[in-house]
Amino acid sequence: MFGNLASDVLGLSDLGKIIDSKNFDKTDIDEYVFTEDGEKIYAIIKSLKDEYCFTNVAFIHLDGATATSKRRLLSRYSYKHFPISHVHLETAGTVDLDAEIKFNYGDKNLSIDIDKSQIDKIRDIYKALVVISEKCHEIKTDMNTLEHTHDVIFKMFTLRELSSENAVLNLPDIINQTCQQVESHYNTRKSEIRNYDFGAVFARYIKW
Repeated sequence: MFGNLASDVLGLSDLGKIIDSKNFDKTDIDEYVFTEDGEKIYAIIKSLKDEYCFTNVAFIHLDGATATSKRRLLSRYSYKHFPISHVHLETAGTVDLDAEIKFNYGDKNLSIDIDKSQIDKIRDIYKALVVISEKCHEIKTDMNTLEHTHDVIFKMFTLRELSSENAVLNLPDIINQTCQQVESHYNTRKSEIRNYDFGAVFARYIKW
């Protein structure tokens, strides 16, 4: 009992280690990255039971804590559908051997205990996640603005406000052409805004 308590207090129970990039291929989680589609690993944290992977487009968790027997559960969370938010870094106390990175992905939350001797690398991951969190928020805000503008423009084209019979006869073609232009612009802006590839962000902060 005392041993378990001591290991929890000292952060030894399931302490994570940040894996050097040259050893990514020695992890299990490396096998489940879509390198064929241009996906790239930027950070892997490995503990006794779990592996956590941050790629340019997704957060991947190989979970051994909740799986039965020796099986492990692999879960993939794309930033597009599970945006990063509420990023925190809890530094180590006097008797702690670990620091914690905490963040939300979608409506889920996670805290990863990492060996405090790697604090420089921990800070780098933290910085990258903070910036990604801000970009996810910006994408959501820009998309809400685009959707609102799109709806307002389409509401402008209604037949009930027209009195001229000639205008009514010619309106279908005018509306059709205009709506196609509006829709084309909407789709273009949507593609530009919803860029959830954060490889440039990771590359800026993670250089090891």
